[in-house]
Formats: sequence, C-alpha cells, structure tokens
Amino acid sequence: MTGPSTRGTSTRTPPLRGRHVLISGAGIAGPALAHWLLHHGADVTVVETATALRGGGFAVDFRGPAHLGVLERMGVLDELRALQTHGGAMRCVDARGREIFTLPAEFAGGEIEVLRRDLSRVLYERGAERASYIFGDTVTDLNETADGVRADFARSPSRTFDLVVGADGLHSRVRSIVFGEEGRFVRHLGHFLAGWDLPNDAGWTSTAEQFNVPGRMASGAADARDQGRAGAFLVFTGPPSLHDWHDTEAHKALVKQAFDGLPWRVPQLLSTLDGAPELYFDSISRVTVPHWTSGRVALLGDAAWGVTLGGMGVGTGLVGAYVLAGELAAARGDHRVALPAYEERLRRYAARWQRGANPGEFLAPSTATRLRVRNAMFRTSVVRRLLLAGTSSLAANIDLPSYGS
Repeated sequence: MTGPSTRGTSTRTPPLRGRHVLISGAGIAGPALAHWLLHHGADVTVVETATALRGGGFAVDFRGPAHLGVLERMGVLDELRALQTHGGAMRCVDARGREIFTLPAEFAGGEIEVLRRDLSRVLYERGAERASYIFGDTVTDLNETADGVRADFARSPSRTFDLVVGADGLHSRVRSIVFGEEGRFVRHLGHFLAGWDLPNDAGWTSTAEQFNVPGRMASGAADARDQGRAGAFLVFTGPPSLHDWHDTEAHKALVKQAFDGLPWRVPQLLSTLDGAPELYFDSISRVTVPHWTSGRVALLGDAAWGVTLGGMGVGTGLVGAYVLAGELAAARGDHRVALPAYEERLRRYAARWQRGANPGEFLAPSTATRLRVRNAMFRTSVVRRLLLAGTSSLAANIDLPSYGS
C-alpha cells in the first residue's frame, strides 16, 4: 500500500452525508464497511441472502499491525480479545490415533483468533442501529444511470443508490451481474471443505486432531470456550460443481459420499452430520478479478480477491473496508476519484498473500506421494519454524492512512 492519503476529511459536515450506499453481504467485510461508511456520514443499506447472521464457519485470525490497527480504530479490539478461542495445536494422526506430526497453536491462531460467527456479530452490532439491514433477500439486477445505480431485489422494492459494493463472498452476486459470470474470475483449486458444530460426546480436546488419506482430511476439536461442544472440519478433492451453493442437503450427501468407509473417528463425525443445525460448505477456490471497480460499483473482500481458507483473507477484508470508506470520504463521495484510489492502495497488498499455495493441497494432499512428502516435511522442526515466520510476515509493515478517523 502507498502512504497516507493527502486529501483531508476533517470538516464539520460529515463528508459522506447524503450519500446512499448499498452493500451486498452481511458476513465480515460488509458490516465492517457499513461501520466506516456510517462513521463518515453515509446512509447505508445492507442486503443479505441468509435470513439471519450466519452462525457457522471456522475460527479466523489476525496478524500484524495493519489487521490489529483497523480493529483498534473500529473500537472492537478489546472485545475480540475477550472472545479469543485460544485455539490449540494441530495434531496429525494415523488410523490408530498415533501422532505423525504436530503444528503449534501459533501456526493457525495468529495474534488474535476468534470464531467467525463471533466476529460477524461484533461487526454487525457496530452499525445495526444506524444501518438498514435486509435479511432473506438478494440483488437481482443493477443498472447504472447518470445519477446512481438502480438496484432490483428478489423481494424488496427497487431503489437507487449512489454506490453499490459487492461484499458477498466467493460466489458474489454483484460480481456476476456487473463484471461477468463466476467462471471468468473464480478458479476451483480441486478441493471442497465442510464444517459443522456437534456435541462433544466423544472426548475431543482443544488440540485439533486430523486424519488423512490421499485427497481426504477429517478433523475434530473441542470448542475452546465450551468443552461440551466440538467442531468437525473436513476437506476433500472433487471437480468443479455447478450445484446450488445454498442446497445444504446436497452438500451433506457429497460429504457422506466422499468419506464413506474411512477409518479412525470418521464414522463418529459423520453420524452427527444429519443433526447439524447449520453446515458450512464451499469450494476451495481463488478469485482473480482484473478490476475491482466499474462505474459506481466496487467489489470488496472475497468477492474481489478471495482464497478459501486463505490465512490473511479476513484481515485483508477489514483493511479493505477501512480503505474503501476512507477514500470515499477523502473524495467527498466522488466515486470517480475514490474507487480507483481504493484499488490502487489495496491491490498489491491483497495480492501478496493471495498468491500462496493451495490450502486444500496442504490440508488434504491429493496423492499418496504428496501426502508422504507433506508429512515428512512437517516432522522437521526447521520447516515448521520457516512456515510460521513466512505466515507472520505476510501481514507486516502495511501503513494505514488516517482518513481523519
């Protein structure tokens, strides 16, 4: 990222007063952007396909001064520290439960680790009373005019906004409407992931245990804040799929088919799947969009630069929300100035971690040879130290503009 913005925003009238912004997506980046736009005086509407805040997902972590700096400026750093999972180590075992290697807690936990659902709730609460949140609806069409963007919805009346932001994830509806079909920008990396909560009736501990066969990984761990609960996390290979990403029953069937007949504690995990109140399921994919903005429309977070399970993705989404709102404020709402500035500041930063290795191939190596090589590497302490050092450096030394905040 380049240095701080030179366009000041410290005026008596909030710089975005009178600007109406639509955000598609109420996951992480969307509520974070809503907070900052409200801070600068905008009128904000957030539309979300789900009927409520999503309760599933995995732990997410923050590393380095940029991530922690944005959280502090939002005023949520102390609250998130209180919600930390203090996640344990990752222990890879064979079918008899014998250790193959163990990765320390620092590998996955970062400087702060919280559950995705807790983070989403905290960010939502920062703006819920001032922003208009519409759950159970979605954008169906967007048409830009000289004065704004007319948005059509599946259920709500059409409205015109000054700006529209797609913060709606890997399978972004806004991106499909404005920039082109998903296949142009989303590259399937050969794996899928699934996760769900379950009662901890089987003695899972806070040290996650994982079992592999080629192309399959199953793991379980106790909830660090409630030992009576646990979480299942499974990764498996598969070709690109065109099914409905909201079809939970189809996802459960795919998981059962992929893991049927495997040993270790896999049958135990699968026995809890049908009773899971919510299933988190997605492909492991990389998003590459040549331009994140078009006219009065911008993409943010995974919709623009996502990598499923990318270690820095959530933190980068929060940094992006801060910068996008800040550049709009600095330009006093002029999207022709603000949106190119936002993209210029963020693109190199986002690309730095996005080019990393395939997370699916690390978690569930697709061949017996790759699995043996991975296991042999992580038995070596030098390799583990190098991996930790490289992960931490991705989030370091990024200067944040002040934007008068």
